[in-house]
Amino acid sequence: MNYLSVEAVSKAYGAKKLFDKISFGLNQGQRIALIAKNGAGKSTLLKIITGKEIADEGSVTFRKDITVTYLNQNPVFNEEDTVVEAIYKTTNPALNAVREYEFALEAFEKEMNDQSSDRLERATEKMNDLDAWQMEAKVQEVLQRLKIKFLDKQIGVLSGGQKKRVALAKVLIDEPQLLILDEPTNHLDVEMIEWLENYLINKDLTLLLVTHDRYFLDSVCTEIVEIDNNKLYNYKGNFQYYIEKKAEREAMESSEIDKAKNLYTRELEWVRKMPRARGTKAKYRVDQFEVVKDKAFSGKKDEKLELAVKMNRIGGKILEVTNIKKAFGDTKIINGFSYVFKKGEKIGVVGKNGAGKSTFLNMIMELEKPDAGTISTGETIVYGYYSQEGMKLNEDKRVIEVVKDIAEFIPLADGSKLSASALLTKFLFPPDVQYGFVSKLSGGERRRLFLMTILIQNPNFLILDEPTNDLDIVTLSVLEDFLTNFQGCVLIVTHDRYFMDKLVDHLFVFEGNGVVRDFPGNYTEYRDRKEQEDKVKPAEQEAYVEKKTEVRTEPADVKATEPAKRKASFKEKFEFEQLEKEIAALEAEKAILSEKINGLSDHEEITKCSQRISQIIAELDEKGLRWLELSELI
Repeated sequence: MNYLSVEAVSKAYGAKKLFDKISFGLNQGQRIALIAKNGAGKSTLLKIITGKEIADEGSVTFRKDITVTYLNQNPVFNEEDTVVEAIYKTTNPALNAVREYEFALEAFEKEMNDQSSDRLERATEKMNDLDAWQMEAKVQEVLQRLKIKFLDKQIGVLSGGQKKRVALAKVLIDEPQLLILDEPTNHLDVEMIEWLENYLINKDLTLLLVTHDRYFLDSVCTEIVEIDNNKLYNYKGNFQYYIEKKAEREAMESSEIDKAKNLYTRELEWVRKMPRARGTKAKYRVDQFEVVKDKAFSGKKDEKLELAVKMNRIGGKILEVTNIKKAFGDTKIINGFSYVFKKGEKIGVVGKNGAGKSTFLNMIMELEKPDAGTISTGETIVYGYYSQEGMKLNEDKRVIEVVKDIAEFIPLADGSKLSASALLTKFLFPPDVQYGFVSKLSGGERRRLFLMTILIQNPNFLILDEPTNDLDIVTLSVLEDFLTNFQGCVLIVTHDRYFMDKLVDHLFVFEGNGVVRDFPGNYTEYRDRKEQEDKVKPAEQEAYVEKKTEVRTEPADVKATEPAKRKASFKEKFEFEQLEKEIAALEAEKAILSEKINGLSDHEEITKCSQRISQIIAELDEKGLRWLELSELI
């Protein structure tokens, strides 16, 4: 069943053409990822599809009887609405019934009079009529998983990350048949991303999404559509399949263009002779020459981002953190953490949102002070700090002026120097973009420009706070290669698990209540270890806790920590069988409660049943994930 048809759509801004007569369709159940370089038109295409922008030509058609919801990369709300008002602003009848029930219940608990009681009774009847109790449980689950506890706050006082989470919660709760998502993982911590992956996989949804998160893309999507050189290419497979087939396609196109160029050279020589008497065959050959010419010059120069800036010399002392403590009120962020940084280390910083990761980076940069302890930086250290808060580019300046304000000529790693314009070209900013205004850049292009302004100051200690947001996959790959070969220190906060796994030697894990754990390995290895720790006996758990508080002073051998492949033990097989029984029992209990709740009128009983359904859903998620893990072993 076809849900969406995009037919011969074109879009250009002035002389810059984004895509030309592209067409594709989306059928029920398909999960498609849209990939392109920054500035190639991914977000613009989504806006055209959702009616937020108008195409220069072509048409977009949705099936009439389906519901469609769109998550904008930069969500727009009424700033005066509260979070709860924004979430419940919908045409979904069941969700409207849940909203009225929640408000009626709140009013009854406050006032306890006949008027509020009548209102609650009417709301309860409406919930029963629409069978909306499962929707109420779903609302609570989504809000809990995305950690949206600020329901009474106005949208206008929220941070950009909080707004994105509210927008994501809203589109998930709306239960559309077709869900269009633009960078859904931005501003989510890793735990939220892993939950969102599982949620989307297990829902009967049709998806079209833009994401740079390659693990997320591989888990959720089964097809990839790429915008490249103004055209559209389809790949029916995961990210690895896309990489292989894209390379094959480009090699084939390059070979065809080379053949056309050779033929063009021979034909050009014939055309220049300008034979006077041309018969039908000669006329045909002249016409064919124009076809060959078009093919010969159809290849676009493969421009690649180049990161090769010079690094300042780094001395013996780099950075020493000694027994630092930091708290906000009763909330402990760091409680007695010490570490001596070594040359060339690449460290990932992980933890839930609000655990203190960015605060830790700000203390290193002396933007915040620790409550106790010392942070001592070596004399030769030059920091390069990439953070969302620091990305304040002057909208009214031209791109080249932003760079020239730092330096007219920039030294490179090989000892040569480049002008600001030449270096911008290496960072994939062509001359027409260089002399355009910053305000005209896409979100990804702005981040690339901001990254450039940091690197051209020749840092030897890079501190990167969420560097992957809005960057395209091509740029991410180049950045990964640059950081892999970077001789200085790198400290990275990112929710991009692929990016972190590829780069870091070890992790600083912010576990809450002031505990910072130094783990010798990447994120996937940490997750494997944590799952093992969660299963051990209490006495063994205490031994782990004692061990993890010790600070490593020498780089660990990462390879030694890689988990060995193994078969399921007898205990795990028994656990697997028990899980199947427990999941079946929970599903049965959920079905009974859902049926029971439809016949209830006592709001207290309804609330109890609804809360239990929420608990069951959470338990099913947890046990389902464990069942999948064990099923792979068995």
